[in-house]
Amino acid sequence: MEHITKIEDWMIEVDIPRMQAAMESGETSSEEIVRAYLKRIDRYDGKLRSVIEINPEALEIAQALDKERREKGSRGPLHGIPLLLKDNIDTHDALHTSAGTLALAGNVAAQDSFVAAQLRKAGAVFLGKANMTEWANFMASEMWAGYTTRRGLCLNPYGPGELFVGGSSSGSGAAVAANLAAAAVGTETSGSIISPASQNMVVGIKPTVGLVSRSGIIPITHTQDTAGPMARTVTDAAILLGGMTGLDERDEATQSSKGHFLTDYTPFLDASFLKQARIGIPRFYFRDLDPDRLGILEAAIEALRSEGVTIVDPVELPCQETQWSWHVLHYEFKKGVNDYLAPLPDNIPVHSLSEVIAYNKEHAEQCLKYGQNVLEASEATSGTLTEPEYQAALRLNEEMSRSKGIDYALETYNLDALLFLGCDEGDDIAARAGYPAITVPGGWAQEGIIAPGGYITKGPVGITFIGTAYSEPTLIKIAYGYEQATKHRVPPEMEKLVEA
Repeated sequence: MEHITKIEDWMIEVDIPRMQAAMESGETSSEEIVRAYLKRIDRYDGKLRSVIEINPEALEIAQALDKERREKGSRGPLHGIPLLLKDNIDTHDALHTSAGTLALAGNVAAQDSFVAAQLRKAGAVFLGKANMTEWANFMASEMWAGYTTRRGLCLNPYGPGELFVGGSSSGSGAAVAANLAAAAVGTETSGSIISPASQNMVVGIKPTVGLVSRSGIIPITHTQDTAGPMARTVTDAAILLGGMTGLDERDEATQSSKGHFLTDYTPFLDASFLKQARIGIPRFYFRDLDPDRLGILEAAIEALRSEGVTIVDPVELPCQETQWSWHVLHYEFKKGVNDYLAPLPDNIPVHSLSEVIAYNKEHAEQCLKYGQNVLEASEATSGTLTEPEYQAALRLNEEMSRSKGIDYALETYNLDALLFLGCDEGDDIAARAGYPAITVPGGWAQEGIIAPGGYITKGPVGITFIGTAYSEPTLIKIAYGYEQATKHRVPPEMEKLVEA
């Protein structure tokens, strides 16, 4: 086939299957695709700040994978595909893993995280690390989403400086939206994949806790943390998810995924499933929606209904008026971070949460733009997870989010999934339950409201589907069907960004 001559034009919005087909036919190569992404990052990311660090070995890796393809064939759907990883995910290479904080700017991981190892084995090329909200937005209550000491504030490519970028996987969402990588890996504790995916008009999957290993990822909480894919299409997100799963002896939570995890989720890209799907609408959570967002929600419901979905509207959740607390996160963060930091080499200046706090105070002008009250609140706990307050909060989370929340609704109304708008209370319930969620571009709000940090939340809005544990196959079917029926995604106008 004829070689692609203008790869920078061809690659805009191109999906992973098309990249694979072009590399397999010889139309292009991983090296050429990597060069094109690096060129786009150089042109556009000075303003976006979505990439915190470029992998100096990316081109060399791509060249080696091209040679392997020619001599031995392809490893699979991720062979030669350029990805970004959030800056809290360990990679044993020339990249650093810092969670955006200056104290860890020199941290070179002693080994790959399980996720990085799986993706590397699948043939992915790590372009670099994506910017994020520092410490995954668990540093300061006033910190703006997308801000790190190392890189500054990540911006939304659809409206830099105006539109909310979402957090804490801000860079992963913004970079994928701006076509600076084929896809990216984010992490979520509560909303940190779903929020930036929704705000940046991309697809995000927050998997069931245990489906994807957390070993080698700077943690917040072992009961809610998970890594997950962020991509421009459901197809690409499904491909990436399949490359991330597996049992890991370093993360006992993955043992619960035996018999559940798959290495290929593409068979569930089945739009015909909508004809038999039952989706519930939890109206309680939409009571305060502004007219624009309510209109996007109603349009999504009608689009699903027109595809044959049985809409159950409304559904009630016994947990819907629960007064939730963040105690679980405050208690588990200290232990998790101390466990991550303790074995780091002597050249790293911090080996415990208390040392992080002290380091930030010593470098206050650089490190404490928004303070560190959340870090300090976590440090005030024992770090032993023995406090009655912690145990009570954990029990409340599990009971109310599962048997009196998502599972109650699915069983009572015989549903396949619940529908929520973007990242809201529904995603938080799924996070507390450890259950999966997937968001798909759903429209554009012309008017907005002021969010914390002074952001205006007009702009892209996602439609989010939530299910029970290990229901990823069903959610992918629903999300794919909705995506194909609506096709809301449009790329940002990057040249206007440069000119602004």
